[in-house]
Formats: sequence, structure tokens, C-alpha cells
Amino acid sequence: MVLIKYSIQTLGCKVNAYESEYLNQEMKKRGYISCKIDENPNIIIINTCSVTNKSDAKSRHLIKKARRLNPDAFIVACGCSVENKKEELKEIGANILVGDFNKSKIPDYIEKYKNEEYINLICNHSDIFEDMFIDTPESKTRAFVKIEDGCNNYCSYCIIPYLRGNIRSKDINEAYEEIRSLVNNGHKEIVLTGIHTGAYGKGLDYDLTDLIRKISKIDNLQRIRISSIEITELNEKFLNELKTNKKLVNHMHVPLQSGSDLILKKMNRRYDTKFFNEKINALRKVRPNINITTDLIVGFPYETDEEFSTTVDFIKKIGFTKIHTFPFSLRNGTKAETMKEHFVKDSVKKERVKKILELSDKLEETYYKKFLNKDLEIIVEAGNKGHSENYILVNLDKPMENATTCTARITDVHGTKVLGKVID
Repeated sequence: MVLIKYSIQTLGCKVNAYESEYLNQEMKKRGYISCKIDENPNIIIINTCSVTNKSDAKSRHLIKKARRLNPDAFIVACGCSVENKKEELKEIGANILVGDFNKSKIPDYIEKYKNEEYINLICNHSDIFEDMFIDTPESKTRAFVKIEDGCNNYCSYCIIPYLRGNIRSKDINEAYEEIRSLVNNGHKEIVLTGIHTGAYGKGLDYDLTDLIRKISKIDNLQRIRISSIEITELNEKFLNELKTNKKLVNHMHVPLQSGSDLILKKMNRRYDTKFFNEKINALRKVRPNINITTDLIVGFPYETDEEFSTTVDFIKKIGFTKIHTFPFSLRNGTKAETMKEHFVKDSVKKERVKKILELSDKLEETYYKKFLNKDLEIIVEAGNKGHSENYILVNLDKPMENATTCTARITDVHGTKVLGKVID
């Protein structure tokens, strides 16, 4: 019997990570052997990203690298960069191009077309959620479950709605069964993820809160985490659930994108800073010590020094724990393309990113120091570290078995590094 090896390479978001995990599971079920990209795989699957120009560049580089390292391999490129740059990717080494729809069929495509030189299988988007079911993931700690795809917001800087299509959701009973299976296989924490996760159930007779309530009844599920939620989705129903549901973790990732009302309007973000501040206050009233992280774009068109300063002041006012910061990246075809005369210089964007990252480090350290000499429950991920339920990565004073739960007393904080002593 000839063993056929494969390698899966993933760029981008947690949705891509979930989809690649599914493909990994399905390839193994068919008898293929997983390996690294430099271990002579016969098949290479590259799940690309197109959220920024840099993401597209990384995707192109990875496809070229895969072909250079493995001249005879059968290469499948899929995902957002393939959707966005299909004409550019034709000539750089992939045998099959698959967009963001029908990714689940990639193992079938490989077996059907493995002797073909080039196949373009990019399809129009469907209003139906492309269902995947993972029951044998590699990790035994945190499991991601894709419950939603697509986005209807059309923020003026974002290309993703054009690539992923409109909002569609996984059936609530199918989501429950997948999560129950993952928990029965040893997972203690589930992360609900999507392109616009908080819009789960839109147009149906259930929503994200309903799903959370349903899966909370699963025995041995310790933590429920949401990958990201918009400020407009922190409604009364959700906040009431957060108040009473102990399985919902003490961490929310709430994208801000800008602390300037002018820039938020230009971004088409559908809220202003007053609304954002009021919702965060409501969130902290329910969970006083909650860890709130965010996303921020700097250097968006019209962002003067004054507008940037306003953003910095607002960030300090909110007191985020961590700020994931990105310089504005023009995506052709978006509304922001019409704002070219108001673009910010790259050198200015670079300086603003640096300033925000420095501020983020200070805010992160300040939050972590609140927990000095306090005990936190840790789910061990690798050797001697793991996350608390409020998403603090704790470096433990001794190795622990992967996927076990322990209690650690926080003994020291060095910048953004947190040390803990295992006490049981």
C-alpha cells in the first residue's frame, strides 16, 4: 500500500482554522497521512486570507513556496484570497482553486481531479450554511465551532462580505450535536466563531443567546467563549444571560475600529462612541472584572492627528485589556477606495500602530496585575501554560498534563507575561 501524505497550511481567522481542522479530519478518514510542508507531501491544501493586502501577499507567497518545495505535489488553494485574486493566482502553482464555498468538498475534488493540471472550482455563494461537523480535532483543550458565515455590514474598509457572502447560520440542533460530541471527546472549552458571530440566527427563530443557553446544558462543558461580538449585539437578552450563566467566560472581544465619531461614520460602523461607552458600562455592571479586548484600524482616510488623538483618549477611557491593531489597508472595490484623496501616509500609519501597541501593553499589564496573589482556574494547553477563563495566559511553575484543569495562584506579572504557582 502506498502512503499518500498531505499538508494543510492555514492563514487568517478562526473560521479558516475551523475549516482546516475539518479538512484535516476528513483527509485522515480517507487514509491520508498528515505531515509538514517540508516533509515531501503529495497533497498540499492552502487555506488563504484576504483581509488585508499583506494577507493576500502572504497567501501568494505560501502557494509559491509550496510549489518550490514540492514540485510534484498536487496543490489546492482555497479561501478568501482565492475569491479575491483568482486571476492572479492562476499561474503561481495551484492545481485547484476553490473559493469560500464548497470547501467541505475539497477531499472529493482531490480524488476526482488529482490527475488534472488546473481546475477552477470557484462557485457563486449560496444562502445555505455549508455544514461541517468536527468530532476528532487534534487539540484536546479549546475547540472552535463555526456557527455562522458571511456578513451584511459592509463596513467601508472591508472586502470580506463581497467574498464570503451574506449571513447564514448553522442549524441550532446541528451546532448542539457537534459541541456535545466535542465535549464527550474531552474538550472543556468551546469557542463559538463566525465571520459575524453575533449575527448567528439572523432571519431564523433563534439567536446566539438561545444557542448559548442550549449548549450550557451539556454536562462537562466548562467554558463557552465567543470569538468576537459587535457592540450592537450586546442587547438586554444577551447581558441577562451573561449575568446568570457561569459557563460564559469573563472575556469579550468587542471590535472598536476607531474612537473617533467622524471616522466611525466614514467606516460605516453603525454606532458612535457614546453608544459604545454606554454598552461597555452595561457589560461591566454585569461582570465588573471582565477582560475586554478589541480591534482597531489606524490611518483610515480622514484620520488626522486630532482624530487619532481622540481615539487614543477614548481607548484609555474604556480601558481595554488588549488592542489588536492594524494599519488601514485599501481593498479595491470597497467604499474606502473612493476616499483616496484623504489617505494617510504609510509612515504616519506605522507610527500610530507603534503608539497603540505600546498603550496596549500598558493596559494589558494593568489588568493582569489586578489578579496578583489571586487564584485562577487554568485549562492546561501545552506543558506548563494555559488560559484562565478571563483569557489570561498563565505560565505555570511546573509541567502539567495537557487538557487538565488546575488552580494557579498568580505570583508575578512581567509586562504582559503572567506567572502562576500550581496550588492543587
